[in-house]
Formats: sequence, C-alpha cells, structure tokens
Amino acid sequence: MGIIGSTIKPFTAQAFHQGKFVEVTDKGTAGKWAVFFFYPADFTFVCPTELEDLADQYKGLKAMGVEVYAVSTDTHFSHKAWHDTSPAIGKIDFPMLGDQNHVISTNFGVLREGQGLADRATFVVDPDGVIQVMEVTCEGVGRNAEELVRKIKAAIYVRENPGQVCPAKWEEGADTLVPSFDLVGKI
Repeated sequence: MGIIGSTIKPFTAQAFHQGKFVEVTDKGTAGKWAVFFFYPADFTFVCPTELEDLADQYKGLKAMGVEVYAVSTDTHFSHKAWHDTSPAIGKIDFPMLGDQNHVISTNFGVLREGQGLADRATFVVDPDGVIQVMEVTCEGVGRNAEELVRKIKAAIYVRENPGQVCPAKWEEGADTLVPSFDLVGKI
C-alpha cells in the first residue's frame, strides 16, 4: 500500500486525453497537485459513477491547480472506446491512463495480486511528488468527489500554513488548530 509521506515512483504511460493519445510521466506531475484515481476496470458499474462524479468536480480542481489522472489496468484504447460510448465517461476531460503493464498500480501498492486489476484507490500528491492523502475502498463502495475536494483543500491549506492542522469536517475558511502543549486534553 502507498504510504503517506512517500514520493511517487517513476512511470510512463499512454493515456486517452481530450480526444488524443498522449504520454504521461511522473515528471509531468512535478510542480503541481495531482490526484491519482485508480479504479478496477472500464465498462463496469460503480467505476463510471465515480468517474462522472469526479468529472463534475474537475473544473474546480483545475482552478485550484490540481490535475486528475484516472488509472486502470485497461489500455488507453479501451479508455477511448469507453469514453466514446458511455454518457458518464464522455464527460471526462482529465487524462485516463492505461496501466496494462501494472507499473503504476504496483508503484502505488494497489494492484490486486493474481487479478491484474487495481483497487478502488485515491492518492493526492503534492507539488513535490509526495503522497499527502490516500483512500482505498472495497469493490462495492464508491467514492465521493466532494469529500475528495475537501481533503485536497485541507492538504493545500496545511502545506501553505505550517504549524496549523485542519480538524474533522474542516471546510475552507473555517477555524484550524495549532497543536501545542497547552491544547493537549482541551478538545
């Protein structure tokens, strides 16, 4: 499993992005916030609902300086076919990475051994390539893109405001905490 505070490992992948096949590498993610959104397979059931939900949040994420990378062990060709045939997937403007060689899924520790599929997992990576947030759910439980956006805002806030932390359910503009000896046992 990927570890919070670890740096992402090198990768190169072909992706389907905005009607074209493009190459995506770890080096291309440097200097910006990135979301790696792993899902088990194209042409399935929960996956398109999650990806559509994330597509609905993409414009706001881009405005925050965050790039999204959808990743499955399918090929970039399969991603194009799915994009062209599914109304939900047709909304996606972010890159859809093909990981048929399992390098990216292995690097993030989410490859299901013996199955060739990635777990349903999300990683938020900071501009230095360091994993700041991770979430893994079981096969039948879809993720919530609004909650992901909230977590990204909190991670950005903490990075930009050293010494402060965001409590549970923190929303942008709400009070934060400054951990200290005097705060111990007071919450």
